[in-house]
Amino acid sequence: MASRIRLAAIGFEDDLFVESFEPKDPGPGEVLVEVEACGVCHRDLIDRAGRFPWLQLPLTPGHEACGYVLAVGEGVTKWKVGDRVGTLHRDFCRSCPACSRGQTSLCPNGIWVYGLVVDGGYATHLLARPDSLFALPHGPAAADLCSLHCTAGTAFRGMVVQGGLEPGGSVLVVGANGGVGAAAVQLAARLGATVTAQVRRADRVAFVEAQGADRVVVDDGTGFHRKIGDQVDVVLDCVGSPTFNSSLRSVRMGGHVVVVGNVSKERAALNLGYAIVNGLHIHGSSGATAEDMETLLALHAQTPLALDQLRDRIMPLSAADAAQRAVQAGGLSGRIVLDCQSA
Repeated sequence: MASRIRLAAIGFEDDLFVESFEPKDPGPGEVLVEVEACGVCHRDLIDRAGRFPWLQLPLTPGHEACGYVLAVGEGVTKWKVGDRVGTLHRDFCRSCPACSRGQTSLCPNGIWVYGLVVDGGYATHLLARPDSLFALPHGPAAADLCSLHCTAGTAFRGMVVQGGLEPGGSVLVVGANGGVGAAAVQLAARLGATVTAQVRRADRVAFVEAQGADRVVVDDGTGFHRKIGDQVDVVLDCVGSPTFNSSLRSVRMGGHVVVVGNVSKERAALNLGYAIVNGLHIHGSSGATAEDMETLLALHAQTPLALDQLRDRIMPLSAADAAQRAVQAGGLSGRIVLDCQSA
């Protein structure tokens, strides 16, 4: 018998709970994955809070899973039993203009959205669509790989694909002690960029410096643009509305502000005149594509990321509720990971 975590009601008054279930055999165009580990992302809290109107309950949370293919349904040729895979945020249609350009994470027709519309990775077994998975190597530990797409993949797509960060360039990572932020610092340093990092608390400085930051600014998020000195080529904002104004003022004329964080439901105000006069490029960064992940894994093979440093702690699957509440409390150094094969 398999196990999974269930979210039965919106909000945090009721705890997540463990449920036994019998995994379904994959139908046509489906894949069954034995989940090794799943990361606990802040978006899981957004889902639980009901900030997406299409949340389907009851549901198993989680979109940062990795594991091995156990079975494939009729018509599946992309994967075979024994392949190691990770989850993308969702699938894609292959036929829309975005898919035709290779921008599959911008496909408007993807419906297999983990932890929101279909059951996610807080489970021992996961039913998947082939195009919602990407290939992973067999050697590294599952706890190091499960969050790779949502942390380093998000950072890579935001800074490099959308922000155009190049060797010799400069980047500011806002909210640098979280999973995406720490991965961004490591990745930018390995790409040969000058890295400034912003954190809210002084006790996070050593952690961020260890990831490769050239400079760390301690600021509550509202005034770091006055402290960083020269404006940078790219800002990767992992926080959102509380820091958005300072992020805009930290980037050079013609530079790129890439927003990947959404920790507050408050809306951000945008001074259109400032953006126009300075020719700013403002991006909302979607999840990395399978091709982005292939490129990132190739870079990792050449200049390895210290993936174990991107992990705050490992907790058993049964502790999923406590894990989410720890993320909610904040102050972590990287991701919490659930060991999905441990009670």
